[in-house]
Amino acid sequence: MTALHTAASERAPGRLTARVALFAGLGTALVLVCLGSAALGQYGIGLADVAASTLHRLSGPLGLGHPVGDPFAESALWQIRMPRVVMSLLVGAVLATSGALMQGVFGNPLAEPGVVGVSSGAAVGAAFVIVAGVDVLGQFTVPTAAFAAGLASVLLVYLLSRSGGRTEVVTLVLTGIAVNAVAGAGLAFCMFFGSQTARDQIVFWQLGSLNGSRWAYVVSALPFAVVGLTGAWLLARRLDLLALGDRAARHLGVDVERLRLTAIVLIAVMVAAAVAFSGVIGFVGLVVPHLIRMAIGPGHRALIPAGMLGGAVLLALADVVARTAIAYADLPIGMLTALVGGPFFFWLLRNTRARAGGWI
Repeated sequence: MTALHTAASERAPGRLTARVALFAGLGTALVLVCLGSAALGQYGIGLADVAASTLHRLSGPLGLGHPVGDPFAESALWQIRMPRVVMSLLVGAVLATSGALMQGVFGNPLAEPGVVGVSSGAAVGAAFVIVAGVDVLGQFTVPTAAFAAGLASVLLVYLLSRSGGRTEVVTLVLTGIAVNAVAGAGLAFCMFFGSQTARDQIVFWQLGSLNGSRWAYVVSALPFAVVGLTGAWLLARRLDLLALGDRAARHLGVDVERLRLTAIVLIAVMVAAAVAFSGVIGFVGLVVPHLIRMAIGPGHRALIPAGMLGGAVLLALADVVARTAIAYADLPIGMLTALVGGPFFFWLLRNTRARAGGWI
């Protein structure tokens, strides 16, 4: 679809109604999922108590609402559950938005944040400090190593794929595949030489989990998420123009190389920060943007904010299932998203091939 067609579709009354309905639905779902996630767990807290306590905290000097009557429940709510809920919202919004950016920049419906090596690089960084037993930053040692290694991997992909002052999409993809393969070998190396305890930690980290989320982690990831999400929204119009192709976008005044670099940097920063605290969580960046496009079309000015909400809702809901599906067990959230995303990815492959008449 061209940028002109996209703009025209955005003005269509039916499309506008669909967008209003989608945003209203996602906003309502976000509130309900957050309250439900905070209420559910091994120690049950009523929805009304969660809502009243949240209102009390947010209202400040106005004094609205009230704390939970049971001090233990109040402490569990705000020291254990709420940090996890907020972290799930941040990570979900970041992954979905990054997926939309990747698909817009690469012009490929199958692109997702892992293509540029950020997740595999972060996994190697985390595995290395786990195996080496490094603990210089205390509880932030593994997240910091994962964040730095994720950024380094993306930088390496970009530098290796750059030639003649430009980066071609195909070269970026192929370079990302190569770096992901090397990172996989590095991860296997760490697991081979690590102790059994270290191997268990690495495997659990790779599967993704929000267990152990704390306010300190949320505060650390929040600035990177805000910068990345804001930057993605600001790039929306130029991403629509990029849909015309590199040459046409340049004629319309888009600096394609700068746009591509900016998008990759934003993806690297916010995904590295999210993965550093949650581990590897796949398919959110692939599934959510496509579901949003099916509902309201491909225009990025609506796709990106809707993707933020959709990703937040999806991951918060997945986290509820991870905590409550099996009593006294916390399932890896990456496993749950893969169970949903895998079949969707297969359907997407089949659907894309059927529409295109084969791969070009």
